[in-house]
Amino acid sequence: MELQLPTIAGAQLVGYVLVMCRVGGLFVLAPVFSGREIPLQAKVIVAGAISFALEPIVMGGQTIPTGVEIVPLILKELLVGLAISLAIGVVAAGVQSGAALLDTMIGFSFAALVDPMTQAQTAVTGQLYSIFTVLVFLLIGGDHLMIEGLAASYRLVPLGVLPSTDKLAALAAQDLTQMFVIGLEVAAPVVIALGLVDIAFALIARSVPQMNVFFVGIPAKILVGLGAIAASLPFLTGHLEDLLQNAVYQALSSLRVH
Repeated sequence: MELQLPTIAGAQLVGYVLVMCRVGGLFVLAPVFSGREIPLQAKVIVAGAISFALEPIVMGGQTIPTGVEIVPLILKELLVGLAISLAIGVVAAGVQSGAALLDTMIGFSFAALVDPMTQAQTAVTGQLYSIFTVLVFLLIGGDHLMIEGLAASYRLVPLGVLPSTDKLAALAAQDLTQMFVIGLEVAAPVVIALGLVDIAFALIARSVPQMNVFFVGIPAKILVGLGAIAASLPFLTGHLEDLLQNAVYQALSSLRVH
């Protein structure tokens, strides 16, 4: 028994490290988990707790090497964790890109502030959509969905199995494309409303050249933009829920080994 204890403990420790490598991806790119307002120590503790809960489940019936063969497994777990978190983080990044477009069209981008969620400079609309996205993720149980998706990934990509690099590359390319699509979907209602305002003021400027359209147009675009944002936010809630679920499903489907 004394001879077997180091081997058993070593395999359990290696399995825990591998699980934590995949779980750690959530705290790098995934919304809410990767927030800079969360201290690093808290992220490490939560990642360790989640890994401790998942380790007995994913280790069942598997033989984990304890030698130098663990190095490619660690790299694989890091890539898989980052791939899953990237697919989820693209949703928040897409919303931010759409909000940045709205800030430019409305004119709020002239007064950029520091976003408390990302610690990056952004305008008023960007901060509004950032906070709104975090609230929606928490209210719809997005944090639970992300952890469940991560746990389900072990059925598709076990610890000792290496996924295809082509699938990982295809998933990354798909995520980057999806980010721009999400941004356009989020910004489309407001962009259309502001486009109609620009067309209206262009016709007014052509009909009444003496009128200072620029002086009148800026407040009008702000009012129309805020009204369109207020009207579109309730519909964005359900859309974000669908986007989050589709992101988890697509990530798991792309990582499927068989």
